[in-house]
Amino acid sequence: MEAAHNGVPSLSTVDGWRPEGLVEGLTGWSIEAGSEASPDDAVHASALYEKLEREILPRFHGDREGWIDVMRHTGALNASYFNTHRIVQQYVTNAYLA
Repeated sequence: MEAAHNGVPSLSTVDGWRPEGLVEGLTGWSIEAGSEASPDDAVHASALYEKLEREILPRFHGDREGWIDVMRHTGALNASYFNTHRIVQQYVTNAYLA
């Protein structure tokens, strides 16, 4: 989450905080959901390399404006939502005032 404040898009499986902060292709990318269920590392690796080859690297190397747009959206959407102020406020509201 901290990387989002620096405009760093993410690539990971959709778990933890990712469902809240992922806008596929706009704030980062996800490794295909079907690969999450498999205990086979080869399936995870294949999904990772496919995403890199087909979507991420072409944008990074061939579409500078598109890559900068992803960085801007990552900072604007994720950094504005995943911050200490919101987390503490939500914790106090849900844990103490509920």
